[in-house]
Amino acid sequence: MRRSVLLAIASSLLLAGCVSMSPAERRAADETTCRSYGFRPRTAAFAECLQRLDLDRNADRRARLYGDRAFDGGFGIGVGRYGGYW
Repeated sequence: MRRSVLLAIASSLLLAGCVSMSPAERRAADETTCRSYGFRPRTAAFAECLQRLDLDRNADRRARLYGDRAFDGGFGIGVGRYGGYW
């Protein structure tokens, strides 16, 4: 019995890591980040901060999906995961 309880707790903790943030939670986290940078809400700079965070998130997602060289570990000729490429 004790073993099954531990297994249930461990599996629930593992699955909790797979849950993504809702758009409202992501927006709240982005606002907190921008406030921590010193931007005040309802200003152009605050809106730009939110926009940059969103653009960075989208760029990271595209890089993961399409295999950007920056995420492969190297730039330029002869550097990278697969050795030399020209």
